[in-house]
Amino acid sequence: MQNQLRVGFVGVGRMGGNMARRLSEMGFELTSVFDLHASAAADLAEQLHITHTHTPAAVAQTSSVIITAVSNDQAMRAIFAEQDETSLLTHAHNRLFINCATLSPNVHREIEQLVAARGGASIEACMAGSITQARHGTLYLMCGGTQNAFDRASPLLDAMGTTVRYIGPAGKAATVKALVNMVMNSNTAALAEGLGLGEALEIDLTLLREVFSQTGAASRVLETDGEDMQHRAHECYFSAAHAAKDSAIALDLAKETGLSLPIAQATLSQYRRLIQAGKGELDKSAVAELTFKDRMGR
Repeated sequence: MQNQLRVGFVGVGRMGGNMARRLSEMGFELTSVFDLHASAAADLAEQLHITHTHTPAAVAQTSSVIITAVSNDQAMRAIFAEQDETSLLTHAHNRLFINCATLSPNVHREIEQLVAARGGASIEACMAGSITQARHGTLYLMCGGTQNAFDRASPLLDAMGTTVRYIGPAGKAATVKALVNMVMNSNTAALAEGLGLGEALEIDLTLLREVFSQTGAASRVLETDGEDMQHRAHECYFSAAHAAKDSAIALDLAKETGLSLPIAQATLSQYRRLIQAGKGELDKSAVAELTFKDRMGR
């Protein structure tokens, strides 16, 4: 089946570009790429010896499977716009769309309906992991859509992730992913406060991180972000802006159910402060800049 798939990408930033590199190395036939940042698409196309297109529709025209990895709900609706002949819907018939961005669940449901109405299929494949995992095919993928669409997508999903879970109908995987990121973001903000307070109390932070790792303060975020917080190494793997977006999605879902989530709300407020300070494109670990004494001024 792998040899029958012609794969195009729409959205080739940090994650999309590295997934494309991974699939190319795994022997899949890549056709073309599109990105609003034309230089990123052109560079990747040259590297992989594929076509750089100037519209999403052109990617769909030459591909049997289109993988999308865009930044937010607005960007997703733009590439699937109904009244735009340059959108993916122009060539949705008999196409399979694998949509990897973290979006509001309702957007994934809307896309599934729009694509199905034109004789195509779509599935959400929400990613847990970062640039390194995308590059090496070790993502954790939470998938939502019809079972048939999931089965069709499986050869590609298995090449991109070491864990591929079918969660349920469209929107369900996006809901789970929103909760994953809400908890991750809250853990990140809490860790920043613990380390920031530790420094203010003149505790050696290397020692403190070691104690955290051996006690109830242990977390995956401690492993990935603790040292970066200590040393102010905030090279972006998952931006503060994306953290804010994803926490907001979860809080919108909470509002729909009538739940109050004060910790998640406080976390979102911290990330929005970081964005307002012009640091939204730093890694989410940069939330520590708000809690360590005197950092924001230098």
